[in-house]
Amino acid sequence: MVVVNGYELSEREQHLNVVNLPSLEKLAKEILPKDGFDFIRGGSEDEWTLRENTIAFNHTQILPHVLSNIGNPETKTSIFGLPLDTPIVMAPAAAQGVAHARGEVATAEGMAATGSLMTQSTYSSKLIAEAAEAGHGAPQFFQLYLSQDDGLNKFLLDKAAVAGIKAIVITTDLTAAGYRESDVVNDFHFPVPMANLEDFRVGSGQSNVGVGHGKDVFDNEAHQIGVADIKRVIDYTDLPVIIKGIQTPEDALLAINAGAQGIWVSNHGGRQLNGGPASIDVLQSIATAVNHQVPIIFDSGVRRGSHVFKALASGTDLVALARPIIYGLALGGAQGVTDVVNHLNHEFKITMQLAGTKTIADVQQTSLVK
Repeated sequence: MVVVNGYELSEREQHLNVVNLPSLEKLAKEILPKDGFDFIRGGSEDEWTLRENTIAFNHTQILPHVLSNIGNPETKTSIFGLPLDTPIVMAPAAAQGVAHARGEVATAEGMAATGSLMTQSTYSSKLIAEAAEAGHGAPQFFQLYLSQDDGLNKFLLDKAAVAGIKAIVITTDLTAAGYRESDVVNDFHFPVPMANLEDFRVGSGQSNVGVGHGKDVFDNEAHQIGVADIKRVIDYTDLPVIIKGIQTPEDALLAINAGAQGIWVSNHGGRQLNGGPASIDVLQSIATAVNHQVPIIFDSGVRRGSHVFKALASGTDLVALARPIIYGLALGGAQGVTDVVNHLNHEFKITMQLAGTKTIADVQQTSLVK
Protein backbone atom coordinates (compact mmCIF):
# COMPACT_ATOMS: atom_id res chain seq x y z
CA MET A 1 0.00 0.00 0.00
CA VAL A 2 1.40 3.39 -1.05
CA VAL A 3 0.48 6.48 1.00
CA VAL A 4 0.53 9.89 -0.72
CA ASN A 5 -0.47 13.01 1.20
CA GLY A 6 -2.12 10.76 3.79
CA TYR A 7 -4.15 8.92 1.12
CA GLU A 8 -3.74 5.13 0.77
CA LEU A 9 -3.36 4.04 -2.86
CA SER A 10 -4.22 0.53 -3.95
CA GLU A 11 -1.40 -1.51 -5.47
CA ARG A 12 -3.47 -4.62 -6.16
CA GLU A 13 -2.57 -6.62 -9.26
CA GLN A 14 -4.78 -9.68 -9.49
CA HIS A 15 -7.36 -11.55 -11.51
CA LEU A 16 -10.98 -10.73 -10.65
CA ASN A 17 -13.79 -13.25 -10.69
CA VAL A 18 -16.43 -10.83 -11.97
CA VAL A 19 -19.98 -12.03 -11.38
CA ASN A 20 -21.52 -8.78 -12.60
CA LEU A 21 -20.51 -5.14 -12.85
CA PRO A 22 -22.93 -3.75 -10.22
CA SER A 23 -21.27 -5.92 -7.55
CA LEU A 24 -17.91 -4.19 -8.11
CA GLU A 25 -19.05 -0.97 -6.44
CA LYS A 26 -19.47 -2.61 -3.02
CA LEU A 27 -16.13 -4.42 -3.32
CA ALA A 28 -14.31 -1.21 -4.25
CA LYS A 29 -15.94 0.63 -1.37
CA GLU A 30 -14.37 -1.87 1.04
CA ILE A 31 -10.79 -1.12 -0.04
CA LEU A 32 -10.73 2.54 -1.11
CA PRO A 33 -10.53 5.54 1.27
CA LYS A 34 -14.02 6.96 1.74
CA ASP A 35 -13.36 10.30 0.08
CA GLY A 36 -11.75 8.69 -2.96
CA PHE A 37 -14.53 6.15 -3.36
CA ASP A 38 -17.18 8.85 -3.05
CA PHE A 39 -15.43 10.94 -5.70
CA ILE A 40 -15.48 8.02 -8.15
CA ARG A 41 -19.01 6.86 -7.40
CA GLY A 42 -20.82 10.12 -6.82
CA GLY A 43 -23.19 12.18 -8.95
CA SER A 44 -24.57 15.68 -8.65
CA GLU A 45 -27.18 16.94 -6.15
CA ASP A 46 -29.55 14.11 -5.10
CA GLU A 47 -28.19 11.88 -7.91
CA TRP A 48 -31.54 11.38 -9.67
CA THR A 49 -29.99 11.43 -13.14
CA LEU A 50 -27.17 9.15 -11.99
CA ARG A 51 -29.69 6.51 -10.92
CA GLU A 52 -31.99 7.05 -13.92
CA ASN A 53 -29.13 6.43 -16.34
CA THR A 54 -29.21 2.72 -15.51
CA ILE A 55 -32.90 2.36 -14.66
CA ALA A 56 -33.89 3.84 -18.03
CA PHE A 57 -32.51 0.86 -19.92
CA ASN A 58 -35.71 -0.86 -18.74
CA HIS A 59 -37.73 1.61 -20.82
CA THR A 60 -37.01 -0.55 -23.88
CA GLN A 61 -36.97 -4.29 -24.42
CA ILE A 62 -35.18 -6.41 -27.01
CA LEU A 63 -37.36 -8.16 -29.60
CA PRO A 64 -35.52 -11.48 -30.19
CA HIS A 65 -35.49 -13.62 -33.33
CA VAL A 66 -35.15 -17.20 -32.11
CA LEU A 67 -35.29 -18.95 -35.50
CA SER A 68 -32.40 -17.02 -37.02
CA ASN A 69 -29.96 -19.98 -37.13
CA ILE A 70 -27.28 -17.85 -35.48
CA GLY A 71 -24.29 -19.14 -33.53
CA ASN A 72 -21.00 -17.75 -32.20
CA PRO A 73 -21.72 -14.01 -32.44
CA GLU A 74 -18.89 -11.73 -33.55
CA THR A 75 -18.23 -8.52 -31.59
CA LYS A 76 -15.49 -7.03 -33.79
CA THR A 77 -16.06 -3.51 -35.06
CA SER A 78 -14.10 -0.36 -35.94
CA ILE A 79 -14.08 3.43 -35.75
CA PHE A 80 -12.07 5.80 -37.98
CA GLY A 81 -10.56 2.68 -39.54
CA LEU A 82 -9.27 1.45 -36.17
CA PRO A 83 -10.13 -2.24 -35.62
CA LEU A 84 -11.61 -3.14 -32.22
CA ASP A 85 -12.42 -6.57 -30.79
CA THR A 86 -15.51 -5.18 -29.06
CA PRO A 87 -17.74 -2.10 -29.28
CA ILE A 88 -17.25 -1.66 -25.50
CA VAL A 89 -14.72 1.12 -24.88
CA MET A 90 -13.55 3.19 -21.94
CA ALA A 91 -14.94 6.67 -21.34
CA PRO A 92 -12.57 9.33 -19.97
CA ALA A 93 -12.24 9.36 -16.19
CA ALA A 94 -10.21 11.90 -14.25
CA ALA A 95 -7.50 11.24 -11.67
CA GLN A 96 -7.33 7.45 -11.82
CA GLY A 97 -4.46 7.64 -9.35
CA VAL A 98 -7.22 7.98 -6.75
CA ALA A 99 -8.12 4.34 -7.47
CA HIS A 100 -4.68 2.79 -7.98
CA ALA A 101 -1.05 3.77 -7.57
CA ARG A 102 -0.32 3.05 -11.27
CA GLY A 103 -3.42 4.92 -12.37
CA GLU A 104 -3.88 5.42 -16.11
CA VAL A 105 -0.77 3.38 -16.92
CA ALA A 106 -2.42 0.25 -15.51
CA THR A 107 -5.72 1.16 -17.17
CA ALA A 108 -3.99 1.49 -20.54
CA GLU A 109 -2.39 -1.93 -20.15
CA GLY A 110 -5.68 -3.49 -19.13
CA MET A 111 -7.69 -1.94 -21.95
CA ALA A 112 -5.07 -2.91 -24.55
CA ALA A 113 -5.39 -6.54 -23.44
CA THR A 114 -9.11 -6.46 -24.28
CA GLY A 115 -8.50 -5.33 -27.86
CA SER A 116 -10.51 -2.21 -27.12
CA LEU A 117 -10.01 1.54 -26.82
CA MET A 118 -9.19 3.83 -23.90
CA THR A 119 -9.94 7.55 -23.72
CA GLN A 120 -7.43 9.52 -21.65
CA SER A 121 -8.57 12.52 -19.61
CA THR A 122 -7.11 16.02 -19.48
CA TYR A 123 -7.18 15.59 -15.70
CA SER A 124 -5.13 12.40 -15.74
CA SER A 125 -2.74 11.47 -12.96
CA LYS A 126 -0.26 10.28 -15.62
CA LEU A 127 1.15 12.08 -18.64
CA ILE A 128 -0.44 11.53 -22.05
CA ALA A 129 2.77 9.91 -23.30
CA GLU A 130 3.02 7.60 -20.28
CA ALA A 131 -0.45 6.15 -20.72
CA ALA A 132 -0.04 5.95 -24.50
CA GLU A 133 3.22 4.04 -24.17
CA ALA A 134 1.63 1.62 -21.68
CA GLY A 135 -1.00 0.77 -24.31
CA HIS A 136 1.72 -0.75 -26.55
CA GLY A 137 0.11 0.53 -29.74
CA ALA A 138 -3.52 -0.05 -28.80
CA PRO A 139 -5.72 2.83 -30.00
CA GLN A 140 -6.39 5.65 -27.56
CA PHE A 141 -8.39 8.88 -27.70
CA PHE A 142 -7.64 12.01 -25.67
CA GLN A 143 -10.42 13.95 -23.98
CA LEU A 144 -9.85 17.71 -23.92
CA TYR A 145 -11.43 19.99 -21.36
CA LEU A 146 -11.25 23.31 -23.16
CA SER A 147 -9.33 25.83 -21.08
CA GLN A 148 -9.64 29.59 -21.14
CA ASP A 149 -5.88 29.49 -21.71
CA ASP A 150 -5.52 28.58 -25.39
CA GLY A 151 -1.85 27.93 -24.77
CA LEU A 152 -2.83 25.00 -22.55
CA ASN A 153 -5.26 23.70 -25.18
CA LYS A 154 -2.58 23.74 -27.88
CA PHE A 155 -0.01 22.23 -25.52
CA LEU A 156 -2.29 19.25 -24.81
CA LEU A 157 -3.27 18.81 -28.46
CA ASP A 158 0.40 18.80 -29.47
CA LYS A 159 1.28 16.26 -26.76
CA ALA A 160 -1.61 14.02 -27.87
CA ALA A 161 -0.51 14.08 -31.50
CA VAL A 162 3.11 13.26 -30.65
CA ALA A 163 1.98 10.39 -28.37
CA GLY A 164 0.04 8.74 -31.19
CA ILE A 165 -3.46 9.54 -29.95
CA LYS A 166 -6.04 8.70 -32.64
CA ALA A 167 -8.80 11.26 -31.95
CA ILE A 168 -9.62 14.24 -29.75
CA VAL A 169 -12.77 14.20 -27.62
CA ILE A 170 -13.95 17.67 -26.56
CA THR A 171 -16.12 17.47 -23.45
CA THR A 172 -18.69 20.27 -23.62
CA ASP A 173 -20.85 19.62 -20.54
CA LEU A 174 -18.43 20.87 -17.89
CA THR A 175 -18.63 24.63 -18.24
CA ALA A 176 -19.14 24.54 -14.46
CA ALA A 177 -18.67 21.67 -12.05
CA GLY A 178 -21.78 19.81 -11.01
CA TYR A 179 -22.68 20.17 -7.32
CA ARG A 180 -21.41 16.88 -5.89
CA GLU A 181 -22.45 16.82 -2.27
CA SER A 182 -20.27 13.91 -1.17
CA ASP A 183 -17.14 15.81 -2.24
CA VAL A 184 -18.34 18.83 -0.26
CA VAL A 185 -19.03 16.76 2.85
CA ASN A 186 -15.67 14.98 2.56
CA ASP A 187 -13.82 18.23 1.76
CA PHE A 188 -12.25 16.16 -1.01
CA HIS A 189 -8.82 17.13 -2.31
CA PHE A 190 -7.04 15.14 -5.00
CA PRO A 191 -4.16 13.30 -3.30
CA VAL A 192 -1.95 13.23 -6.41
CA PRO A 193 -1.15 15.94 -8.97
CA MET A 194 -2.86 16.03 -12.35
CA ALA A 195 0.15 15.26 -14.49
CA ASN A 196 -0.80 17.06 -17.71
CA LEU A 197 -1.51 20.33 -15.91
CA GLU A 198 1.69 20.01 -13.90
CA ASP A 199 3.61 19.34 -17.12
CA PHE A 200 2.24 22.54 -18.66
CA ARG A 201 2.89 24.55 -15.50
CA VAL A 202 6.53 23.47 -15.37
CA GLY A 203 7.11 23.84 -19.10
CA SER A 204 5.47 27.23 -19.39
CA GLY A 205 6.64 28.63 -16.07
CA GLN A 206 3.05 29.49 -15.15
CA SER A 207 2.74 29.01 -11.41
CA ASN A 208 -1.00 29.73 -11.46
CA VAL A 209 -1.99 26.53 -13.30
CA GLY A 210 -3.73 24.14 -10.90
CA VAL A 211 -2.19 20.72 -10.51
CA GLY A 212 -5.10 18.90 -8.98
CA HIS A 213 -4.53 19.08 -5.25
CA GLY A 214 -7.52 21.34 -4.62
CA LYS A 215 -11.18 20.33 -4.71
CA ASP A 216 -11.95 23.36 -6.87
CA VAL A 217 -9.81 22.38 -9.87
CA PHE A 218 -12.92 21.98 -12.04
CA ASP A 219 -14.57 25.20 -10.81
CA ASN A 220 -11.49 27.15 -11.79
CA GLU A 221 -12.14 26.29 -15.44
CA ALA A 222 -15.82 27.35 -15.59
CA HIS A 223 -16.47 29.19 -18.84
CA GLN A 224 -18.56 29.34 -21.99
CA ILE A 225 -18.25 26.86 -24.87
CA GLY A 226 -19.72 27.50 -28.31
CA VAL A 227 -19.37 26.44 -31.92
CA ALA A 228 -16.45 28.82 -32.46
CA ASP A 229 -14.44 27.03 -29.75
CA ILE A 230 -14.99 23.68 -31.45
CA LYS A 231 -13.95 25.12 -34.81
CA ARG A 232 -10.69 26.44 -33.33
CA VAL A 233 -9.72 22.95 -32.18
CA ILE A 234 -10.75 21.38 -35.49
CA ASP A 235 -8.67 23.95 -37.37
CA TYR A 236 -5.65 23.39 -35.12
CA THR A 237 -5.41 19.59 -35.03
CA ASP A 238 -5.15 17.03 -37.83
CA LEU A 239 -6.85 14.42 -35.64
CA PRO A 240 -10.57 13.62 -35.85
CA VAL A 241 -12.56 15.64 -33.31
CA ILE A 242 -15.48 14.11 -31.40
CA ILE A 243 -17.89 16.28 -29.41
CA LYS A 244 -18.86 14.75 -26.06
CA GLY A 245 -21.78 15.71 -23.82
CA ILE A 246 -24.36 15.87 -26.62
CA GLN A 247 -27.91 15.35 -25.33
CA THR A 248 -30.08 16.92 -28.05
CA PRO A 249 -30.39 16.46 -31.83
CA GLU A 250 -29.91 20.21 -32.28
CA ASP A 251 -26.49 20.21 -30.59
CA ALA A 252 -25.45 17.12 -32.56
CA LEU A 253 -26.16 18.88 -35.85
CA LEU A 254 -24.44 22.07 -34.70
CA ALA A 255 -21.32 20.03 -33.91
CA ILE A 256 -21.37 18.20 -37.25
CA ASN A 257 -21.87 21.42 -39.17
CA ALA A 258 -18.88 22.86 -37.32
CA GLY A 259 -16.74 20.01 -38.65
CA ALA A 260 -16.94 17.40 -35.87
CA GLN A 261 -16.16 13.90 -37.08
CA GLY A 262 -17.93 12.14 -34.23
CA ILE A 263 -20.71 12.64 -31.66
CA TRP A 264 -20.55 11.34 -28.08
CA VAL A 265 -23.95 11.11 -26.40
CA SER A 266 -23.48 11.47 -22.64
CA ASN A 267 -24.71 13.27 -19.54
CA HIS A 268 -21.33 12.79 -17.83
CA GLY A 269 -22.60 9.77 -15.92
CA GLY A 270 -24.97 11.94 -13.89
CA ARG A 271 -22.10 14.02 -12.50
CA GLN A 272 -23.10 17.32 -14.08
CA LEU A 273 -26.70 18.45 -14.73
CA ASN A 274 -29.03 16.67 -12.31
CA GLY A 275 -32.62 16.47 -13.52
CA GLY A 276 -31.73 15.92 -17.16
CA PRO A 277 -32.88 12.76 -18.96
CA ALA A 278 -31.05 9.46 -18.95
CA SER A 279 -28.66 9.28 -21.89
CA ILE A 280 -30.31 6.15 -23.30
CA ASP A 281 -33.65 7.99 -23.48
CA VAL A 282 -32.24 10.63 -25.86
CA LEU A 283 -29.91 8.43 -27.91
CA GLN A 284 -32.36 7.32 -30.59
CA SER A 285 -33.55 10.83 -31.45
CA ILE A 286 -29.95 12.01 -31.76
CA ALA A 287 -28.99 9.01 -33.91
CA THR A 288 -31.94 9.72 -36.20
CA ALA A 289 -30.83 13.33 -36.63
CA VAL A 290 -27.18 12.37 -37.22
CA ASN A 291 -28.33 9.80 -39.82
CA HIS A 292 -24.94 8.06 -40.13
CA GLN A 293 -23.09 11.26 -41.10
CA VAL A 294 -20.50 10.54 -38.40
CA PRO A 295 -19.93 7.76 -35.84
CA ILE A 296 -21.72 7.96 -32.49
CA ILE A 297 -20.32 6.94 -29.11
CA PHE A 298 -22.59 6.57 -26.08
CA ASP A 299 -22.09 6.41 -22.32
CA SER A 300 -23.86 6.81 -18.96
CA GLY A 301 -25.36 4.03 -16.86
CA VAL A 302 -24.07 0.99 -18.77
CA ARG A 303 -23.79 -1.98 -16.41
CA ARG A 304 -25.02 -5.04 -18.35
CA GLY A 305 -24.46 -6.75 -21.67
CA SER A 306 -28.10 -6.13 -22.48
CA HIS A 307 -27.45 -2.40 -21.94
CA VAL A 308 -24.68 -2.52 -24.54
CA PHE A 309 -27.06 -4.28 -26.93
CA LYS A 310 -29.87 -1.76 -26.38
CA ALA A 311 -27.55 1.19 -26.91
CA LEU A 312 -26.28 -0.23 -30.20
CA ALA A 313 -29.85 -1.00 -31.29
CA SER A 314 -30.75 2.62 -30.44
CA GLY A 315 -28.20 3.99 -32.89
CA THR A 316 -24.74 4.19 -31.33
CA ASP A 317 -21.59 2.67 -32.83
CA LEU A 318 -19.55 2.28 -29.65
CA VAL A 319 -20.63 1.96 -25.99
CA ALA A 320 -18.44 3.50 -23.29
CA LEU A 321 -18.31 3.26 -19.51
CA ALA A 322 -15.92 4.30 -16.76
CA ARG A 323 -16.92 3.68 -13.12
CA PRO A 324 -16.98 -0.15 -13.25
CA ILE A 325 -13.63 -0.14 -15.04
CA ILE A 326 -12.17 2.14 -12.36
CA TYR A 327 -13.50 -0.22 -9.69
CA GLY A 328 -11.73 -3.04 -11.52
CA LEU A 329 -8.56 -0.95 -11.53
CA ALA A 330 -8.76 -0.46 -7.76
CA LEU A 331 -9.48 -4.14 -7.12
CA GLY A 332 -7.04 -5.73 -9.51
CA GLY A 333 -4.91 -3.22 -11.38
CA ALA A 334 -4.41 -3.80 -15.11
CA GLN A 335 -5.74 -7.35 -14.85
CA GLY A 336 -8.84 -6.10 -13.07
CA VAL A 337 -9.52 -3.65 -15.89
CA THR A 338 -9.24 -6.45 -18.44
CA ASP A 339 -11.50 -8.74 -16.42
CA VAL A 340 -14.27 -6.13 -16.13
CA VAL A 341 -14.38 -5.38 -19.85
CA ASN A 342 -14.11 -9.05 -20.82
CA HIS A 343 -16.99 -9.93 -18.50
CA LEU A 344 -19.23 -7.23 -19.95
CA ASN A 345 -18.35 -8.40 -23.45
CA HIS A 346 -19.22 -11.96 -22.39
CA GLU A 347 -22.66 -10.84 -21.23
CA PHE A 348 -23.07 -8.90 -24.47
CA LYS A 349 -22.27 -11.95 -26.60
CA ILE A 350 -24.87 -13.98 -24.70
CA THR A 351 -27.44 -11.27 -25.39
CA MET A 352 -26.46 -11.26 -29.07
CA GLN A 353 -26.92 -15.01 -29.28
CA LEU A 354 -30.29 -15.02 -27.54
CA ALA A 355 -31.52 -12.11 -29.66
CA GLY A 356 -30.54 -13.86 -32.88
CA THR A 357 -27.80 -11.48 -34.00
CA LYS A 358 -24.47 -12.46 -35.54
CA THR A 359 -22.68 -9.12 -35.98
CA ILE A 360 -22.71 -5.58 -34.60
CA ALA A 361 -24.53 -4.53 -37.78
CA ASP A 362 -27.23 -7.07 -36.94
CA VAL A 363 -27.54 -5.65 -33.43
CA GLN A 364 -27.95 -2.16 -34.85
CA GLN A 365 -30.85 -3.39 -36.97
CA THR A 366 -32.67 -5.03 -34.05
CA SER A 367 -36.07 -3.65 -33.08
CA LEU A 368 -36.67 -2.47 -29.54
CA VAL A 369 -40.09 -2.40 -27.90
CA LYS A 370 -41.00 0.58 -25.74
